[in-house]
Amino acid sequence: MLSRASGILAHPTSFPSAYGIGDLGQGACDFVDFLHESDQRLWQVLPLVPTSYGDSPYQGFSTFAGNTLLISPEQLLRDGYLNDEELKYPPYFDPRRVDYGQVIEYKDSLYRKAYARAETVMCNAKKAAFRKFCKINADWLDDFVFFMACKSYLIGERKYNSEPRELAEYREQNVGYMTESLINDCYYGAAWSSWPEGLRDRDPKTLSEWAAFLKPEIQYLKFLQFTFFNQWQALRSYANKLEIKIIGDIPIFVALDSSDVWANRAGFLLDYDGSPKVISGVPPDYYSETGQLWGNPIYDWAEHKRSGFKWWIARIKSCFEMYDILRIDHFRGFDGYWAVPYGETTAVGGSWKKGPGKLLFEALGDKFGEMPIIAEDLGVITPPIIKLRDKFGFPGMKVLQFAFDDTEENVYLPHNYDNTNAVVYTGTIRPPDKEPASHTA
Repeated sequence: MLSRASGILAHPTSFPSAYGIGDLGQGACDFVDFLHESDQRLWQVLPLVPTSYGDSPYQGFSTFAGNTLLISPEQLLRDGYLNDEELKYPPYFDPRRVDYGQVIEYKDSLYRKAYARAETVMCNAKKAAFRKFCKINADWLDDFVFFMACKSYLIGERKYNSEPRELAEYREQNVGYMTESLINDCYYGAAWSSWPEGLRDRDPKTLSEWAAFLKPEIQYLKFLQFTFFNQWQALRSYANKLEIKIIGDIPIFVALDSSDVWANRAGFLLDYDGSPKVISGVPPDYYSETGQLWGNPIYDWAEHKRSGFKWWIARIKSCFEMYDILRIDHFRGFDGYWAVPYGETTAVGGSWKKGPGKLLFEALGDKFGEMPIIAEDLGVITPPIIKLRDKFGFPGMKVLQFAFDDTEENVYLPHNYDNTNAVVYTGTIRPPDKEPASHTA
């Protein structure tokens, strides 16, 4: 499926920038030039989604939306949305790390200035392109911008009200499942499960009232998504012209506090109040006697099957529109996944559940044909997982770092590779002799 090639994994946040975080501007173009000059043909990125609490790209507010912190201020300047004076004196940023709080505050101030000029700066063709973008992406965009506008408003409201009645009620509902610290984080971070009931449960009248109230903020957020995708697609086109393909990356699960879950509750195993019935994780292994609690909600796979996997088809379609190749994290979870009852403090009490298996990928194949997908299949993988991977021709992963122990039979030694349909990485953060047992059922 994939021709022999080599490349580099580098997330855009790591590129040089005067604005606190790497972006889709000159630093990214310079990196693409470096790849081309080095005869590299692949560039892998981490998920480009808007990050939630903890700023991890694997816990996003949406699996469809773009991370607008990656918008290039210099490109906004070239497009006429900003002027020289507004970019002349950025605050000091540590060049070695990203301070997300500082970056968010600074970039939001720039973006709002850019948006204030948008009406006068955008030509008729650009305005038409913006309307088209909003229309063709309405299925996810409308929910996402509404979700983020509500969250932003409620965070501001709750910041100045230390002990409202709503917090007491939220604490009472969750005291048996969440620590006091997590309850406060969710409430003051305006997790959707803490929203007023009509908003939380998507009552049509409530949604209409809030949409009218938050309309200016909703339009602003749509403008940012439009800008992000314009800049990303321009960068991708530049890379493709230099014969460089981009590998995207998606986690199997999505964040609980996301527009994905709030707007598609039937697709997840949730209680009436939005709390999950079970959460994701892995069982005890070498690293932890109690396993790992990831905390993501689990899919209601029966519901996804009934819908013909409509949501998953939309998710993968959006990825193929952004990337040339797609890596899916925790591929074994499609065969079987570890489900832990909500409220458990460790993953020990979880159990293996059957995933959708070939049914999901057959539905995707019917829609997209041959799919350029890489399966993250690290760890001890059972025959059914190998069968699922190979049935659809997905390359697995090999890691050279894992090869250097004292056994000649090590499967990560290149001469022991069982097939040539694989993507080989030099290393990960895992020691080579301590592969987790968490991928076995």
